[in-house]
Amino acid sequence: MDFAATLFSTGWASGVNAYGTVALLGILGRLGVGEVPSGLERTSVIAIALGLFTVEFFVDKVPALDSAWDSIHTIIRPLIATILGFQFGGEEGIDGIQEALGAGATGIVALASHLVKMGLRLGINTSPEPASNIVVSLTEDGLVAVVVLFSINHPVLAAFIAAVLLAIGLTIIAFLWTRIRAVLKRRRERHEHLL
Repeated sequence: MDFAATLFSTGWASGVNAYGTVALLGILGRLGVGEVPSGLERTSVIAIALGLFTVEFFVDKVPALDSAWDSIHTIIRPLIATILGFQFGGEEGIDGIQEALGAGATGIVALASHLVKMGLRLGINTSPEPASNIVVSLTEDGLVAVVVLFSINHPVLAAFIAAVLLAIGLTIIAFLWTRIRAVLKRRRERHEHLL
């Protein structure tokens, strides 16, 4: 297993959908599809991750509610990715400063992909129709599944896909920036009006 590529790809996936990433990794490990940290294969971990994934699956399709959910998960998703980094490091027999650096880097990648997701959603939420939100959310879920599937047995390919998706996301945000800025300004004005 290419350790750095696995950490990068699972970090990206966690930043977009941490619960789906944990659940899928646990299920893949249980099915013997690839080497996954044993802690992720526990029934309780898979059940909790699947439960939270189900909640997120529906919340993520509702404009504005998805942005609130993302705001709450600005800390949670990178934290879960960091824990995954430690789990994979332990499985690889890496400890000490290398394990901490790997786990920290996984959390940073997750934060980057999470912020891209938040930015895209803010831009999309400026559209009056909900269909675009649903399509984007389903696409994100599908891309997370693809990256996680490849992260186990083809980690370099998974990392490449994740890096390309991160770059595409940043490019789209640059194009949507005026819309995002307008949404943030309206929110700030509403907040000030309430105070």
